[in-house]
Amino acid sequence: MSTVLKASDSADFLGLVPALAGFTPRQSIVLVPFQRSRAHGAMRIDLPRDDIELDDYVDSAIGLVSRVTGLDAVAVVVYVDELPQHTPDGLVLPQTVVVEELLAVAVDSGLHLMDALCVMPCGWSSYFDEDPELNPLDEIPEAPAIPGMPDFSGDQDAGAALPTVDLAEKELVGRALRDISDVLARDAGHCDGAHRNGGHQGGRENPQALAAAVLLDDLPEFFEALIEDHEDLPPFETAALLWCLDRPPLRDAALLQWATDLPTGIRAFDAQLAFSATGRIVPDDLGRMFIGQGDAPDPARLQIALDLVRGAAARAPRASRPAPLTVAAWICWALGRATHAQHHLNAVAEIDPGYSLARLLSTLMDAAVLPEWTFRRGGGRDAG
Repeated sequence: MSTVLKASDSADFLGLVPALAGFTPRQSIVLVPFQRSRAHGAMRIDLPRDDIELDDYVDSAIGLVSRVTGLDAVAVVVYVDELPQHTPDGLVLPQTVVVEELLAVAVDSGLHLMDALCVMPCGWSSYFDEDPELNPLDEIPEAPAIPGMPDFSGDQDAGAALPTVDLAEKELVGRALRDISDVLARDAGHCDGAHRNGGHQGGRENPQALAAAVLLDDLPEFFEALIEDHEDLPPFETAALLWCLDRPPLRDAALLQWATDLPTGIRAFDAQLAFSATGRIVPDDLGRMFIGQGDAPDPARLQIALDLVRGAAARAPRASRPAPLTVAAWICWALGRATHAQHHLNAVAEIDPGYSLARLLSTLMDAAVLPEWTFRRGGGRDAG
């Protein structure tokens, strides 16, 4: 079910942008693609840095928005903390040169221009006006509430931080992960018999670790159960998840399952095992999803998985955080939230700069690549 949002003038349109983007942008340029008179989401990019060539910046921005299916027009909205300059010739809006270049390239690309607006701390105005005038911010209505959607008052960085977890909870998960690792290593015949004290008690293995290890007998079912009941995971289930995510074949299978469904997860798990054992290539449709091609993932399942892995990362020992953080980054990227994805990738780089999946994702994002499917649906895209 889609929600129709209507705007009668520029102020009304500015009130809709947070709903189109999914947040209230700050220090950003937002490109709103239109098909005829209907807006289809919004794409946010950072304001250009001083070290970036303006032509490259503008070409990349219009190139990205032009990928939206059915696009024939675009609106530009600039959100800045700067104030306009008052000159003898009138008001000069921030980022005027950038916006003029954006509009020129958009027109050269065959796009109609719907609007070009600037929102500043002191008011808002239009780049289309030859003699811009400030309009009060209270003319902009609040973003309309949409059933099932979160509050839009936060900016693009809101919600990127991991959940707050107390030290005692982290220690419980750390001990649980150690105990589970001991049990699984012993079962695999990789232990020399000199178990650490936490893995067994008086010569006996921790029964909670044994129970958690049993959960891993059927990994696709375990991954699916986590999606179905992801809130308030006990320490040993969190540790079991971290143990899986620390192993790239299991991590990748879990990610594909969470993005799709259980049958696909079983296929992905079997494919990863075959690749590890024999080098057999993973089926093309599974591999393409990792680089943002093919069918769109299920956004509802991804959002649940994002909450799950962010919670696991917050509770994980530092050395075990790169895996859940990178999975969180991929999910954010797949959902069109590049700013959040970059936040998680930066955290991975501080711990393990060589983590392979994080490097792949960083390469894609450095090339200003968003998944194909983000341009086929009407949601907000945060390309910054």
